[in-house]
Amino acid sequence: MKAVVTVVGKDRVGIIAEVCTDLASFQVNVLDISQTVMQGYFTMMMVVEVSGSTLPVVELAQKLEEKGKEMGLSIRLQREEIFQAMHRV
Repeated sequence: MKAVVTVVGKDRVGIIAEVCTDLASFQVNVLDISQTVMQGYFTMMMVVEVSGSTLPVVELAQKLEEKGKEMGLSIRLQREEIFQAMHRV
């Protein structure tokens, strides 16, 4: 199953490395990634494969949210179908 991870916050060195290291530790594979810095703020969106994760999706989302708080960022994980349904026009 695919999911979408969004990361937003003040830019600093190592954000991608820390987030991807955590994802790898939970056996989550990054399929696609896009990131940019806008006026000092880091934004990243990733499509990930969570089928092989060592955690259920709800628990994985909670762990990433906690990691975001530690890093001073907003990190959200949503199942792909929920993300798509929320963003239909």
